[in-house]
Amino acid sequence: MAGPTRDAARSESRQRRGKEPVLASAIRNFTERGFHGTSMRDIAGDAGVTVASIYHHFASKQDMLQAIMVQTLSDVLSSTRTALMGAGTDPAAQLGALVHAWILFHTDRQAEALIGASELRSLDGPGRKLIVTLRDEQERMFQDVVDRGISEGAFTTNHPREAARAVINMGYAVASWYRSSGDVSPGEMADRYVELALGTVGFTGASAPAVPGGAAES
Repeated sequence: MAGPTRDAARSESRQRRGKEPVLASAIRNFTERGFHGTSMRDIAGDAGVTVASIYHHFASKQDMLQAIMVQTLSDVLSSTRTALMGAGTDPAAQLGALVHAWILFHTDRQAEALIGASELRSLDGPGRKLIVTLRDEQERMFQDVVDRGISEGAFTTNHPREAARAVINMGYAVASWYRSSGDVSPGEMADRYVELALGTVGFTGASAPAVPGGAAES
């Protein structure tokens, strides 16, 4: 059994290596030209491969867009879930950890985040349904923390759903304008947005909780 297993692992590794430059090219082109403005020839040329070789990995441009968005959402869900699990039980600390991870992701993975925020309309029915499900899971993570903060008296907003969505949209906005060459580091930017998010939900504490790994803690 060891031989076939190793062969399967090598095949999977080759498949992944073949996909990576194609997806990287698709991300660049979708960001610069938009999904509908990008052709398979654009992607192939930028990746240094033939159009025919792309179809060995992806059935269509639509398939590529879905793969990019699923991977992006899966990664940010993992990041925010890990941050939440390490934040203890205090709602303000939990929200701070979520926002910190959220903003860091949107400063580090700007291109994918922008595609995820702007190209949902370009997905077909089944693809759109999958992405909406993942986005809803992310929104519930924020919403549950805001709701619990209100029930425990830590947050005072009268509009919890809108507040949670506003906090989420902060990350989308950061991805559209943040530049790493500027004078604010990703960590400092994340700290600032933790403060803004706590203001949005009507945090009743005297000061924002320290976020593990945040600039305020270092």
